[in-house]
Amino acid sequence: MSVTAPDADCDPRYGENARIHVTVTDAAGARILDATSPMNDAGGFTYSFNVPVNSAAGAATVTATPYNTDWCDDTGRNNRAGGPDQAGGLTPASCVQPVRILTITP
Repeated sequence: MSVTAPDADCDPRYGENARIHVTVTDAAGARILDATSPMNDAGGFTYSFNVPVNSAAGAATVTATPYNTDWCDDTGRNNRAGGPDQAGGLTPASCVQPVRILTITP
């Protein structure tokens, strides 16, 4: 199984040592994966893993968020890009946790 994301089109500048935090929670609510993996400066990544054999069958949830980064500021200010006064301005983003469904079959 792989979790992947393309580069962002907003130049987030995560840095050369950026990491992504990936979690998978099975249908019974057990966290079956909690890992970090490299992510590029623009937020793109691919993380591959094996689903543990003892995972509960059914709808599991997958999340992936930048690790150890203030990735969303509810004030609409990007702390890494110099704030709303930078040339071109900034567009506030949603801070809702992105979740995708993974179906685990026995």
